[in-house]
Amino acid sequence: MSPRRFLTSAVPALLLALALPVSPLRAAPRPVVLSETGSTLLYPLFNLWAARYTRLVPATRITTEGTGSGTGIAQAVSGLVTLGASDAYLSDFLARRHPNLLNIPLAISSQMVNYHLPHLDGRALRLSGPVLAAIYEGRIRRWNAPAIAALNPGVPLPAHRIVVVHRSDGSGDTFIFTQYLTFTTPGWKQRVGYGTTVNWPAVPGEIGATGNPGMVEALHTTPYAIAYVGVSYASAIRREHLGTARLENRAGRFVALTPATVEAAARARVGSTPADERLSLVDAPGANAYPIVNYEYVMVRTHQPSARTARALRRFLNWCLASREGSAPAFLDAVGFVRLPKAVRAISRHQIARIH
Repeated sequence: MSPRRFLTSAVPALLLALALPVSPLRAAPRPVVLSETGSTLLYPLFNLWAARYTRLVPATRITTEGTGSGTGIAQAVSGLVTLGASDAYLSDFLARRHPNLLNIPLAISSQMVNYHLPHLDGRALRLSGPVLAAIYEGRIRRWNAPAIAALNPGVPLPAHRIVVVHRSDGSGDTFIFTQYLTFTTPGWKQRVGYGTTVNWPAVPGEIGATGNPGMVEALHTTPYAIAYVGVSYASAIRREHLGTARLENRAGRFVALTPATVEAAARARVGSTPADERLSLVDAPGANAYPIVNYEYVMVRTHQPSARTARALRRFLNWCLASREGSAPAFLDAVGFVRLPKAVRAISRHQIARIH
């Protein structure tokens, strides 16, 4: 073909090609964002989960914020976040008012009672619910009070005033701590009760702290203080050489917080877990049961903004429950949590399946 004939035949084809619409390159879909806020006890674990999961599933991005269980519940109710983390289950009132809000346990945790007694250098004291209630009501004001001395024979207790530290924010830690006082001390039940917030009795010198980090900081900087702190901050307690109490359980034994004593408490109660999974594990029966144990919950709305968000959320929560994934020892041991029993994981998965 001559050059002239080639150009003559090629030009119309070229003009036709230029006239055709150009298909744009298809952009990769934006990642699904799952926002989490709430429990400062669950916050360290959520940070571990988020870092690992977003590497495994880049199409999902997870934001985390430790704001306290009260905020986690409130923002889940209002729809401001995807996941509201809480150490406390929904109250009967909220469960009735928001029937499409699920509270799903992802693990089992526990709570310490800690103190700053410099001369004991972390030695474990024995404390009971009635004694702690009397301290937090201001009826026991000094460390060498007869009621404390009777539980700790031979321990050199100082005559110094006890500095009471409690949470100032809405807190699942407050919920389970005040449950322990309520279940063990009739007077506390009548006068104060339990909840994520309570009307704390006025005690001279008391300190209000925000979040578990605030509780640890208040203890560290205040000799002779006492506080309740979630187990995921145990390493911070040890690092500051603060004491951790052995607590009296329902059987009248003083037990240390260990995985075995937490599992003993869980075994005694988890068989009663209802379909909505709202259950207290505090003050469980059994000689070896640690008394302040709880489910760690996420509050999730059944109806999500899109099918894509719902799929991403279901996939993430099921990953959290998987024994070789989010519930592997590498994650739970790092924060002192215990894996849910198989039967409870099945109930949690049934709830997750309702998300759409």
